Amino acid sequence: MALMPRRVKHRKSQRRRIKGNASRGNTVSFGDWGLQSLDPGHITGQTIEACRIAATQYVRGEGKVYIRIFPQKSVTARPLETRMGKGKGDPDRWVAVIRPGTIMFELTGVDKEAARDCFNRVAHKLPVRVRLVGRRPKI
Repeated sequence: MALMPRRVKHRKSQRRRIKGNASRGNTVSFGDWGLQSLDPGHITGQTIEACRIAATQYVRGEGKVYIRIFPQKSVTARPLETRMGKGKGDPDRWVAVIRPGTIMFELTGVDKEAARDCFNRVAHKLPVRVRLVGRRPKI
């Protein structure tokens, strides 16, 4: 089943425009390698689940996969072949709002080539451009 929140304060939310770069969640915190977004966009819960499956199948117990995004915004849709008007549609899917610079997935326990291959498989499933980033050494 796709990711979605247990409870929300408001069932329906406005779409809004994604402006600016990520100010939080833009550094590799848990793993050694991260997959960073270069474009703004929405990523559905089903897409996140597909990426998780692709990454965990690749590492096969060698490393650990961390998911840094969660779909907490509802997107509504009207039924097909419905006339205009009569209000806003029901929640159709849940999406995570991604800004440029957001670290979406992280890997630990693998070398750079394995991380590149793993994230290459994941990147094919995502609707935004991404790049591989490493952990910055602490000073």
